Amino acid sequence: MKEHDYKKVGLKAGLEIHQQLNTTSKLFCSSPTELRDTKDASYEFYRYLRPSKSEMGEIDRAAIEEGIGTRRFTYKAYESTCLVENDDEPPLEMNLEALKIALQIALLLQMQPFEQAHTMRKLVIDGSNTSGFQRTALLAAGGYISLSSGSVQIDTLSIEEEAAQIVDKDVYSIDRLGIPLVEIGTAPDVATPKMARELALAIGTILRACKVKRGIGTIRQDINISIAGGARVEIKGVQALDLIENIVRLEVTRQLSLLKIRDELQERGAGVGKPVEVSSIFAHTASNVLEKKHVWGLLLRCFAGLVGKDIQPGRRLGSEFADHAKKRGVTGIFHTDELPRYGITSRETEALLRFLKAEESDAVVILADENVKKCVEAMYAVMDRAKAATEGVPEETRRALSNGCSEYMRPLPGAARLYPETDVSPIAVPTALIDRIKAHLPERLDDRMHRYRQEFLLNEELARQIAWSENSQLFEQVMRLWAGPDGSYGRDEVKDAATFVVRTLEGTIAELKRDDVPVDRLTRESILDVFRLVNFKTISKEGVPEILRSLAECPTKAASDVAAELGFVMLSKPELQAIVDDVVQSRLEFVKAKGVSAVGPLMGVVMKQVRGKADGKLVNEVLRAKIGSVLQ
Repeated sequence: MKEHDYKKVGLKAGLEIHQQLNTTSKLFCSSPTELRDTKDASYEFYRYLRPSKSEMGEIDRAAIEEGIGTRRFTYKAYESTCLVENDDEPPLEMNLEALKIALQIALLLQMQPFEQAHTMRKLVIDGSNTSGFQRTALLAAGGYISLSSGSVQIDTLSIEEEAAQIVDKDVYSIDRLGIPLVEIGTAPDVATPKMARELALAIGTILRACKVKRGIGTIRQDINISIAGGARVEIKGVQALDLIENIVRLEVTRQLSLLKIRDELQERGAGVGKPVEVSSIFAHTASNVLEKKHVWGLLLRCFAGLVGKDIQPGRRLGSEFADHAKKRGVTGIFHTDELPRYGITSRETEALLRFLKAEESDAVVILADENVKKCVEAMYAVMDRAKAATEGVPEETRRALSNGCSEYMRPLPGAARLYPETDVSPIAVPTALIDRIKAHLPERLDDRMHRYRQEFLLNEELARQIAWSENSQLFEQVMRLWAGPDGSYGRDEVKDAATFVVRTLEGTIAELKRDDVPVDRLTRESILDVFRLVNFKTISKEGVPEILRSLAECPTKAASDVAAELGFVMLSKPELQAIVDDVVQSRLEFVKAKGVSAVGPLMGVVMKQVRGKADGKLVNEVLRAKIGSVLQ
């Protein structure tokens, strides 16, 4: 795909990053924050959610869209959840642990915390919250973050409840509901897709330095994007960092395509008709998608060739119409740019065009459903979206797709979705608390990586890998085994030790997990014991993978016992010398012919006998000494 000139098209983008905090309990109750298997649900209950007016007597436009039709939402509850998540009991006071972590993040982003935190209700009636609203509190504003391509302003940081986890259509699990998270909103200072990715990575680096949850679904990025002449569009649910650039690039493509279509429609003098029932045309149809259904049509004056026009890879203007129709419960639409097709014949298509008095420059959209009310509502939604196509790019919220494209979700929300939470008291954020947090801010990950390179002589790749890992604290605890009495490290030994520890924690254990070894059963202490055995030269590095495997499968055993059972206890130096003597004596002619070059081939022979029982460096040292004595 040809890259756009983003300065010329006037790209402006900003991020909203949602990150779960790793607290012991939820934001407004004492329930734990661990997710459960839905098969373990203790009971289910249901709710009907409807849009309500704000304090100003207005109903948010996004809530109106979500409130179309009557939907019954089912919620799975557990022994670990409580009545607060059910919305059957008022919330408790805000979790202070979560508040302190959120303030810590705000300070690392150079933000100014407010003196009080006031909890608000944010109207949400898509089923993801049992109460029909999400509790949120603005904590700080006015920060910034420096990137290689410039500085980006951090506008706001809020602390809020995580939503319930969707299980199936209109079915949610409330184990996730109420987990504390921070929402970080940036200014629209992003000028290129690459800058968007760099910004997400930089904020993620700061978040990972704090006490946040890790893993799929614990962090989400929403991207706000606009171009000159286009409109602000929010694309939600971007979970993969590598997808961000493509999301921005393809949204620019979409908006540019819609602007070109608008210009063409205006030049043609296009217009949009009214929905009309056309079921009689398809009364005897052989198309299984239309038979025995109500069929409605819509005449689009001067739209011919544009409904089927690509606006993103695999998506056309007709896809935008279909998104709106699907929100009203129908399966999709058909249009004359693609007919005859789907069992709809040429004769039926021609009859449809005659019925609606369509000319050669016109297009017709049809849709079908057993429920006539759904048909009418869906076709009116298509009509509104077709009218918007003659005006340009509509403001809306869209869902990120796995290929970088996006699909319509709802209109952009407005100020009417927020109103005060009267069940939660404001929380004072005194200067003394801010000062205490400032005094104990966590180390930034870039600083940690630099320290690892300096202190442990790791290369950049390994230093970054362990600095960003959940195992960074364990790594430092293990490395203290190699420290001298004064806490310093010998340069000759520390690099090899640190490299081995990182590769074990980040590589070996991951490989065991891929082999279905239950590595989650490995305790911190058992892992430390294995490294103690290496440090004391009781076992060699080669034996570590098998010892860890055995400890994961039998976590009650001691590392030293497992090493002995597997035969990985290190040989004494005299025992190793005896094995080397036998190998060299049995190959004297080879040694005399090759000289010191015999070390390499014989290393393999010796290591095959002593693997897991002797350190390779020591084997090399003993073997060289023996060959040297033979050659004298």
